[in-house]
Amino acid sequence: MSVVTSRHGRVLIIRIDREHKRNALNAEVTAGIDQAMNELEDDPDLWVGILTGGPRMFSAGADLATGPGEPTERGGLVGIIHRRRVKPMIAAVEGLALGGGVELVLCCDMVVAARTAQFGLPEVKRGLMPDFGGAFRVTRVLPRNIANEMLATGDNLTAERAERLGFVNHLTEPGAALDGALALAERIVANAPLAVRAALGTAHREVTPDESASWEYSDATHAELLKTADLTEGLAAFFERRPPTWKGE
Repeated sequence: MSVVTSRHGRVLIIRIDREHKRNALNAEVTAGIDQAMNELEDDPDLWVGILTGGPRMFSAGADLATGPGEPTERGGLVGIIHRRRVKPMIAAVEGLALGGGVELVLCCDMVVAARTAQFGLPEVKRGLMPDFGGAFRVTRVLPRNIANEMLATGDNLTAERAERLGFVNHLTEPGAALDGALALAERIVANAPLAVRAALGTAHREVTPDESASWEYSDATHAELLKTADLTEGLAAFFERRPPTWKGE
């Protein structure tokens, strides 16, 4: 199993467990996340979800060898990217969250991260762009210029800086992000569940506009990148572990 779940009272922990592949997102991970998210949404005894990964890698993003698999009926990409959900989600991040890993974090309502965690959108280093919504969602949780720098350089943002900028809710010592997320979840489940969902739902309507135009532009732009020689070179360089030679074509 590439995704495992466990229950802690009214909290469902969803853990990506493909460490030998840096928790890269393939069809099995997509199916696992989708199944877990369906369980969270459908079970009235579950009030909060936590999404986490391994101690060194939250997720390296989409598996460049196989892709993330087909979108699911209820969750879309990776079983969560397009999902319309009502229950709170917390990301518990240790190690690296890269590419699609960051885009999974962006699907959550709150973030607890170890001080040593890092977030990055390195797609431009491969001749790609973030195509799981990260190119437009990251600008909602970070100041515009910081988001632009992440997108254009592909460089990582440390958890400590992310906390100062308001992206990370709580920092923990290494190895304690999940415990920190559980503590936050327990504070949430102490409250009336319908009231929590109503409050967050109202907040989402205020800060998250209709994404249809953004998805249309992102998908079209990404489709054009898939035709470029630079993408072929970027992927070849990645698998051959060498610096790419860009041609701008």
